[in-house]
Amino acid sequence: MKPPPIQWTRSPDGVKLAYQIVGDGDIDLAFCSPNQPNIDLLWEDPGRERFFGRLATFSRLILYNQRGSGISGGAVARPHAVIEEHTSDLLAVLDAAGSDRSALVAVESGIFPATLHAATTPDRVRSMVLLNPIASFRRHEDYPWGFPDDALERFVELTVSHWGTGEMLRVLAPELYVNQRFRESYARFERLSSAPDIIEEFASYLVRYFDARGLLPAIRTPTLVISHTRHPFIRLGHGRYVADHIPGARYLEREAFWGLYTEHDVEWVLDQVQTFLTGVRGAPDLDDRVLATVLFTDIVGSTEQAAAIGDRAWRRLLDEHDEVVRREIERFRGRALKSTGDGVMATFDGPARAIRCAVAMNEAVRSLGVEVRTGLHTGEVEQRGEDVGGIAVHIAARVMAKAGPNEVLVSGSVPPLVAGSGLVFDDRGSHQLKGVPGEWRLFAVGS
Repeated sequence: MKPPPIQWTRSPDGVKLAYQIVGDGDIDLAFCSPNQPNIDLLWEDPGRERFFGRLATFSRLILYNQRGSGISGGAVARPHAVIEEHTSDLLAVLDAAGSDRSALVAVESGIFPATLHAATTPDRVRSMVLLNPIASFRRHEDYPWGFPDDALERFVELTVSHWGTGEMLRVLAPELYVNQRFRESYARFERLSSAPDIIEEFASYLVRYFDARGLLPAIRTPTLVISHTRHPFIRLGHGRYVADHIPGARYLEREAFWGLYTEHDVEWVLDQVQTFLTGVRGAPDLDDRVLATVLFTDIVGSTEQAAAIGDRAWRRLLDEHDEVVRREIERFRGRALKSTGDGVMATFDGPARAIRCAVAMNEAVRSLGVEVRTGLHTGEVEQRGEDVGGIAVHIAARVMAKAGPNEVLVSGSVPPLVAGSGLVFDDRGSHQLKGVPGEWRLFAVGS
């Protein structure tokens, strides 16, 4: 979609704030996140464009950069005034946007300015959705879900040291960390959203000191709290506590992994948000979901090989590898979607062809002196333009991670679909797949 224009206003203490308005729905909706994304870049990324574009289909969406983030001015807020100043920034933007009464969607520690705003100016907030909220990062006697002090310090140090590198994807979206292009794009987005010193000051105060527990009972705003069972660092007790202490709050618990709000469980979450805020559930776009066999490959020992032969020779070898792999994918009528740096992701509309392509690729790349591991899973995927997403993609990546050199490993969903094809499978038993619920039966493709 065409990016909405940047508009400007000033906070009560004179800081220049950038904001955007997109959509013309019946309700005003302001979005609050812990590290405000640079609104000048939001519409360059398909995942963010899809997320915010969906919100704008049923609202007049108000996006902004709080002081010290994105393209807004100002330095980090004064110690012990961080949340108060960020809340005043929110109110200044709402005033400039002509919004007398808005709904709020807050992600994780975005709960802090959102709940302060709801508790202190209840006439300005019509409803609120809190996604995987945290009332306090620190552990307390009556709040055992926070970090103990030593873990809290490590968490702050990790956040600050990895800011702008993309390394946090190892935790937040491990299935996307292997995608070099996504990792580099995510790192750039971090760098252009907040400077490292601002992140350090903000994280140090927010994580160590701010505590929303005392605000919750004072909130009279209709509130929906959503928690995911497999968040990488937010335990379930956080969301349950928040819902229990906001009078009349509704609580939903979702059995799913959730680390990036623009990438994980997006459609289900936005369905719940839309239904709660408007009373109308968005009609699912059935054309966006199809059954496919997802294939992932990875070069075994790529780091060691690159170190052994040098960067230039390694780049030349990768180019040859990519050409061979893509040629085989085309031969078996698959669709090569992306390079993962030292591997590839592809989809096929037939699992037997996907398996035969994987076997052919393994043989072809061996002539280059490299070995690959391959994983496949058949399931429903979400079509995202030229890309695909959904749990089936994550499962295929996790299956690949279990494969050995020159091994083609498939999930238990695949063998029943290729009965009668002549393909042979060796049972590898049941396995836990990182970030995926339950146990999964895996099978190796035999000769």
